[in-house]
Amino acid sequence: MPRFAANLTYLFNEVPMFDRPEWARRTGFDGVELLFPYDQPIAEWERALDGMPVALINTPPGDWRSGDRGFAARPGQEDTFREGFLRAAEYAARLGAESVHVMTGVARGPQAEATLVENLAWALAQAPDLRLTLEPLNPEDMPGYFLNDFDQAARILDDLGAPRLGLQFDLWHAARLHGDADAVWRTHRHRVNHVQIAGFPARHEPGGGGFSLPALCDAVDGMENVWIGAEYRPAKGTAQGLFWLNALKSRGGLIGA
Repeated sequence: MPRFAANLTYLFNEVPMFDRPEWARRTGFDGVELLFPYDQPIAEWERALDGMPVALINTPPGDWRSGDRGFAARPGQEDTFREGFLRAAEYAARLGAESVHVMTGVARGPQAEATLVENLAWALAQAPDLRLTLEPLNPEDMPGYFLNDFDQAARILDDLGAPRLGLQFDLWHAARLHGDADAVWRTHRHRVNHVQIAGFPARHEPGGGGFSLPALCDAVDGMENVWIGAEYRPAKGTAQGLFWLNALKSRGGLIGA
């Protein structure tokens, strides 16, 4: 059975942030995702997690309200990216995060791609024990984001050829970008090192969209150290909507098929 991580930015919003790891533990999750843990000191996170595994964190995005979405592909912002990456690597090391999602930022064109490739090579050299991910994001949720196509991401990954750099497969974004998330999975699953799930088309509890979650679980179960992160907006209370997690863990019937 694969490991499931609760994304604490999206789930358990009914309680304060530092209470959410314990709620995730109580309700059956194996670990958590922390998108942007940087507003709180590492020591406070360590106390709140109390040994709860961390599957993933993101690199610092910058000023979100002003439109920043990371810096890895932004020409002229190399120093900003590298300072932020080293901070992410410190948090990852202290919190035991298995992966860091490198946010490319709002950019476009060949120079942006060259900047991204250079920054990724630098990041891999700086953190030789850390696994990195790239995640294509759809333009409706993330306007102007550089990485907005799974084939584009695959080409960059293949060009770098780094075993510790892989594809973050988010069902929601795959469906929004390409229509057929199952086809995206079949094409790119060998590049995937982290998975995220949500329902389609409303991004509520996982299920729907013609994608078989049990089949995904079976596939991930055969992959090395790949987490399934729950990154969705609960339709009501988080705990009340965890039927999907209970069903997948007990294999009590197919959902999302």
